Amino acid sequence: MIHITLPDGSLREYDQPLTVYEVAATISLGLANAAVAGRVDGVLVDCGFLIEGDARVSIVTPQEPDGLEILRRSCALMLAMAVKQLHPNAQLRAGSSLGDGFFYEFAFQRSLTLAELPLIEARMHALAATNHSIRPTERLSLYRLGDFESFAAGPHVPTTKVLQAFALDHISGTSQQRIYGTCWSSQQELDNWRAPPQVMVVNIDERQTAYAHSVTETLRRRGLRANSDLRNEKISHKIRQHSRKVPYLLVVGEKEKEGRFVSIRSSSGEDFGEKGIEAVCELLNPPKTGGV
Repeated sequence: MIHITLPDGSLREYDQPLTVYEVAATISLGLANAAVAGRVDGVLVDCGFLIEGDARVSIVTPQEPDGLEILRRSCALMLAMAVKQLHPNAQLRAGSSLGDGFFYEFAFQRSLTLAELPLIEARMHALAATNHSIRPTERLSLYRLGDFESFAAGPHVPTTKVLQAFALDHISGTSQQRIYGTCWSSQQELDNWRAPPQVMVVNIDERQTAYAHSVTETLRRRGLRANSDLRNEKISHKIRQHSRKVPYLLVVGEKEKEGRFVSIRSSSGEDFGEKGIEAVCELLNPPKTGGV
């Protein structure tokens, strides 16, 4: 017998090896349909991972941060497939989740423009609707999406049907280009992300990506409409782009990351200097005081 311990401490017994998805299905069909991965003894694995012995198992859904990151990682893989279908000569470089979304880097014979992103996005929606399976192969880190194969860090969602709320929003570079997009667990979350932000967090380079994203998440938990621009672009370009339409910019470099603070400026040019995150929250979203 195989003994599976669930997060609530309950124990289930099975008379033969079974996958993470099958464990989810024995709990509820709704949970199985929502599953994007599993944790087996604390390790993230694909839904198709075969459990052959006693283990502690939890089912990962898009409602938790790890699940949302897996959605975004799989969106990057689907982007690669869409681009290869539309541009067979494109060379795949690498892709990953990134902050609120994902990116994939390609080498093209002819540079693509921003105007071509809607066609690629439409192909991605078609692939999602076709509900292709995404499964690992016997080769390390090689995943197969339909008849398309690419090296990619896992785990990934079991099928493309869960990849519905996404959009492509930027392309950078010339001969080597990165296409960026965002991905969420629901259309409502995507629509909320599209709303004009009060604050934009921008990093100087990729070393501050994780810290800049954590700052953004903290601001959101404090009730601010905050987004982050984590693209591999020059900081001067990002500041110019966002200062025209976002009330406040938070700049994050190595000094800010190490000190756990940010440098804040307004769209009107006012420089507030260096502030801790809590001080930023109090400045931009002061606590309401009740009247008498």
